Amino acid sequence: MAKDRRIQNGTHGGPRRRYGDVVEADLTPAAENHLKAIWAELEAGRRATTTALARRLGVAPPSVTAMVRRLAADGLVVHRPYQGVTLTDAGRRVAAEVVRHHRLVELYLAEVLGVPWDEVHEEAERLEHVISERLEHRMAEALGHPTHDPHGAPIPALDGTVGERAVRELAGVEAGETVVFAEVDDDDGELLRHLDALGLRPGRVVHVSEVDPCDGPMRLRVDGRDVVLGRRAARAVRVREGGA
Repeated sequence: MAKDRRIQNGTHGGPRRRYGDVVEADLTPAAENHLKAIWAELEAGRRATTTALARRLGVAPPSVTAMVRRLAADGLVVHRPYQGVTLTDAGRRVAAEVVRHHRLVELYLAEVLGVPWDEVHEEAERLEHVISERLEHRMAEALGHPTHDPHGAPIPALDGTVGERAVRELAGVEAGETVVFAEVDDDDGELLRHLDALGLRPGRVVHVSEVDPCDGPMRLRVDGRDVVLGRRAARAVRVREGGA
C-alpha cells in the first residue's frame, strides 16, 4: 500500500496514523481489531476463516465478511473463498503495530501500575487504539524494551518482526518430563486467576509428575508444590523445553 494512500470504503475513522515506516491510514478501531484477529489466527497456525474471525471478535459472520471486503479493497488483506483471509505486507504491518501496542500496554499496566494479569487484556483492548507512537516509545523505554507481555506472548519489534512462539501444549507433555511455562492466551480471566493460584506463570519450571488417562487431570510440581491441573486448562498453556 502506498505511503500516502487514504483508506476508503468505511474503514477510515479519524486522524491519520502511522503504522511503521510505510503505512499511513485512518483506520477505525473495528478495522484494526479485524486485522489483529486475522493476525492472531495466523499466528496460532490456523486459517483465518470468516467463522473463526466472527467467533474471536464476537460479531456476526456477515459483519466480518463486509469488513474483510473493505480491507481487501484497501490492499490490507487477501480473501480467497474456502481458504480464508491472509494479510498483505501492508496489512501485516498495521496488525503488528496494533499487537505491539496491545502487548506493551498489558505489560505496562501489570509491571508499572500493578494491574492483575487477568485484568490487563480488557484495558489494553481499549488503549491500543488511542496511544500515540511517542507514548508507545516511552512505555517501551520505561520497561527496558521488553520482548514478551505478561502472558508470555512475543511483543512485535518496531520493524514488525516477531519472535518465535511456543507451540507445544502442556496437555501433550508426558509424565516425567520437565518443561518451562512459556505462554497462555490473555483473554480468559477465570483461567488466568486459576493458573495464578496454582503458581503457574510464564517462566516457571513445571515437572509433570503424573498424567491421568482418558483426558483426566495432570499432576504437576511447581516451585516445590504439588498441584493438579485439568486437561482443558493444560491445553491453553504452551511450554518450551528446559528446566532442571
